[in-house]
Amino acid sequence: MLSRRARDPMQVLRRRDRELKLQVDSLVAESQLKGALEPSKRKDIYQRCIQLKQAVDENKTVLQKLNKADEAVPVGNYEKRKEEELSLLEKLTCQLQELAVGISQENVPETDACSEKEEDDDSTEEDEEESEESGREEEESEKEKQEQESPRQSTGSDYIALGDFAAQQAGDLTFKKGDILHVIEKKPDGWWMAKDADGNKGLIPRTYLEINTIDVLTTMGTIPAGFRPSTLAQLLEEGNQFRESYFLQPELTTSQLAFRDLMWDAKAGTIKSRPSRVSLILTLWSCKMIPLPGTSIQVLSRHVRLCLFDGSKVLSNIHTVRATWQPKKPKTWSFSPQVTGILPCVLDGDCFIRSNSSSPDLGILFELGISYIRNSTGERGELSCGWVFLKLFDGSGVPVPTKTYELFLNGGTPYEKGVEVDPSVSRRAQGSMFHQMISMRRQPQLLVKLRSLNRRSRAMLSLLPETLIGNMCSSHLLIFYRQILGDVLLRDRMNLQSADLISHPLLATFPKLMEQPDLMDALRSSWAEKESTLKRSEKRDKEFLKAKFLLVYHDCVLPLLHSTLLPPFKWAEEETEAARWKAIADFLKQNQENEGSLKALLSPDGVHEPFDLSEQTYDFLGEIRKNTA
Repeated sequence: MLSRRARDPMQVLRRRDRELKLQVDSLVAESQLKGALEPSKRKDIYQRCIQLKQAVDENKTVLQKLNKADEAVPVGNYEKRKEEELSLLEKLTCQLQELAVGISQENVPETDACSEKEEDDDSTEEDEEESEESGREEEESEKEKQEQESPRQSTGSDYIALGDFAAQQAGDLTFKKGDILHVIEKKPDGWWMAKDADGNKGLIPRTYLEINTIDVLTTMGTIPAGFRPSTLAQLLEEGNQFRESYFLQPELTTSQLAFRDLMWDAKAGTIKSRPSRVSLILTLWSCKMIPLPGTSIQVLSRHVRLCLFDGSKVLSNIHTVRATWQPKKPKTWSFSPQVTGILPCVLDGDCFIRSNSSSPDLGILFELGISYIRNSTGERGELSCGWVFLKLFDGSGVPVPTKTYELFLNGGTPYEKGVEVDPSVSRRAQGSMFHQMISMRRQPQLLVKLRSLNRRSRAMLSLLPETLIGNMCSSHLLIFYRQILGDVLLRDRMNLQSADLISHPLLATFPKLMEQPDLMDALRSSWAEKESTLKRSEKRDKEFLKAKFLLVYHDCVLPLLHSTLLPPFKWAEEETEAARWKAIADFLKQNQENEGSLKALLSPDGVHEPFDLSEQTYDFLGEIRKNTA
């Protein structure tokens, strides 16, 4: 009797793939049944998603190792069949990812606290008085539900608590690390209204929260295990205290009766230079071996955020430099690409660093990040792809050498230790020295160079605040702003004790350019064009230069800031950025052709926003930084 011939490897795999497809289709159909799913059912579906995802991944691994030579008999169109199976497995992966994320974010139907107690204590009899009040309670509950339904639909989502929090005052919600909290309303002050699993509601600090979506994406393998919500991006969202526009303003002394970092030099006829403990140039070279997220999210921007850090708190503004990359090398990020015309300042990898902090642990914190949009839901967010901390002084207080540094990235947040960006390429490799070297080459890393300043650059940057990070390409514009600020506040004010509003459009609006880099580029371009027409003697006249700079600013920036033709600035939105670039380029072209902006301003096509007094008045008491030392 002849023995039965074993199935060929490709045939076995195809059969397994079809079985997996049937299971996935069944699970999707089960999750789409009418009515809200019970928590236990949602948990069951989520666990089955994870199990099926693991099975799909196993089939992918087997498929990738298959060769035509493994087949017992010749198979026609072998590579085409292999591609078809891979395409099917990728489709199943996307289905499972979307299902898992949807299940994890699905709102649990509200239940009245009294009805939950009735289910738990079925055997106990309720007082007649309680049953009479139940109708009123249901009405109040329904009213409350209607009031909250709208904000919940727009902002409601589940978050994971990153740490313990004890209520500090009435209205706060106490929770423990790992608790799942449903956010009802996101308030702009950073205190959000949320509800815990028991139905208790109260205010919670958003810095304690991590959106559950990240947990799901990590579990499903969409993003590496070391990715986290961006810590520095969250700080930027909380207000202006970590923005460049804030640190550009003068700082008051502890008594708040004088400026601490803005003083007048009568001999030089300008503001005094302010040497600082740290004054150097940092160049971002490249990022290598940065893991790729899955296909279920679309990357909108790759960038590096950096700030001064002492191991526990941020000590400066958070500066952002956008990276470029090539489709053939998606794991490599580059900075300062060669472009025609002026390099956009957001791409400038040359940054100046100034700090007067006396902390022995002072250093630079780098966080690599991506802005993304989820294909299934349209949700936008920002992830950290790793971070690294470069100390600027050694244990003896001596500055570290100015050289190129190859920095290996850590996963998690800057407050987590021992987390790897991608555990699949662990740096804790075992084996021979050769294998360890190969493993280190595969590690995510950032290449930066520290450079010392020459005498001229050091003198220029000393006119800036003692603590500031910015790009070198627009540093001369910031210096103009600080010099004019000094003229207005220290030289020209009739009464130095007066705190009246000051009529000065440049001082009132220039800080807005810090958050709109394309307008800063427009000013750079216009000023470079004007400067090229000046004589050598005019370039040496500081007062003449400041007067010309004011004219250029009024001619190009002010009209654009309040033009309705310019869409509001939005980070990492390609269509908006392109529309703004076109509007700016068209306006500057008209200015060049008409020798100024007057014709464009008087044109019926140039519609502007309604006039607001804040466009003209500078309130230095409202803008200055308070000394918290």
